Formats: sequence, C-alpha cells, structure tokens
Amino acid sequence: MMFSKPVQFSLLANKACGLNLRLSLSESVRGKKTCALIIGAPGSGKGTISNWIVRDFGLTHVSSGDLLRAHMRDGTTLGKEAKAFIDKGDLVPDSVMVGLIASELKKLGDQPWLLDGFPRTQPQAEALQAETPVNVVVNLDVPFETIIDRIKDRWIHPGSGRVYNLIFNPPKVQGKDDETGEDLIQRDDDKPESVRNRLEVFKANTAPVLDYYRAQGILADFKGTESKKIWPHVETYLKSIVQ
Repeated sequence: MMFSKPVQFSLLANKACGLNLRLSLSESVRGKKTCALIIGAPGSGKGTISNWIVRDFGLTHVSSGDLLRAHMRDGTTLGKEAKAFIDKGDLVPDSVMVGLIASELKKLGDQPWLLDGFPRTQPQAEALQAETPVNVVVNLDVPFETIIDRIKDRWIHPGSGRVYNLIFNPPKVQGKDDETGEDLIQRDDDKPESVRNRLEVFKANTAPVLDYYRAQGILADFKGTESKKIWPHVETYLKSIVQ
C-alpha cells in the first residue's frame, strides 16, 4: 500500500518537554494489514521500541538476524545456502536474504508484522517491496553523540555476560563484577572510535533506504535522545494508522 502524498511526521525539541509532535497524515492504512518496518542505528533503542510495538499493537516481530540463525541451525535449504557464503567469509547475497525474509513474512498470512534488521540497502528494499511490500516505516533518528555516550560507558563481565553502565547501572566497586569480584572489560567495538565508525557505515548504507521509503510516503521520522520520550509519539502515530 502506498500513500498518495508523503507522510510528514517530525519530532522537534523544545524546552518544555524535550519533544514536540507535528503530524500530518494524508492517508491512513486503517483497515488494511499492517506491514511495518523499524529502522534505527545500533544503540538507538530500536530493540526497546520494537518490544513495545509488539506488546501494544499485537504485531509479530520478525528479526532478520534471528531468522537467519534459525534457518542455519535447522538446516533448511535457504539456511544451508546462507551458511555456505558465511563459512567462506562472504556476505549473504541479496537474493538469498530477500528470499529468506519474504518466505517468512508470507507464512504469516493475514497476521500483521514488524520487520527488524532488514533491508539495509536500497536494492534490498526494492527487492523486498516487490515480494512482500512494507506499508509503514518507523525511523528512529537518535543523534550519534547520544549513542556514543550510551555505549562508551558500557562494561561487561566476560564470564557471565553481565552488562554494566557507568551512568545508569554502575558496579558496586569500580571495574569489578558485583557477584564475582572479577575484572570488567570494555569490548573493543564499544570504544568511541569503533562505535563512530559503525554509525558512519550505517548512515551511508541507510540514507538511500530512508529516501526510498520517504519517496513513497510511508516513512515517519522520530527524533529524540531517549526511548521513553520517543515512544509516546511512536505510539500516537501507530494508533492513527494501525488497524
């Protein structure tokens, strides 16, 4: 389903509440099956917002990463094909990934869904749209500096996987795990320079995807720095269009 005119939806900062909502929805998808996609950089709170959408709107969550791992674990034809590329150190071709995602979405029949983690490039978006069209796109636009600040304070206990945040969930003793007293570590890919590099790659790949969906009038941008402040506006938007 495509909108006849672009959807304009923005969140603007203000002093009173941090976010101000402006919504102009030219045509809704009410009464039609919701086929939604959520896009957000690593560390943007996409997982949290996805969980809340699934909880409150009854959509089936389809994670491309989880789906790929499941197919590989179960030894399906698509899973074996993907594994052959991964074992060689190659990227899984678009045709394989689109086939995997589209086949799963088609199995859902009339059940509305929320897709997460795919597509990541414009060719993938175009191929997916030809197979199982998306009609609602939620884009979480969180400043990169906010994401870097979140992740740079994350420390991990390697033995258990327990995660600490020096600001929001600090260990009782600096640098030590609460339960074992063992040293905490910071992963190399959580260091600011690594995070920034990942975010720049994400931005370069995702910008054409956003433009593609925006041109169809099905994308809504949500700007903010905290999931709990962004969520009410995502919720309001989805309530206006989801059956």
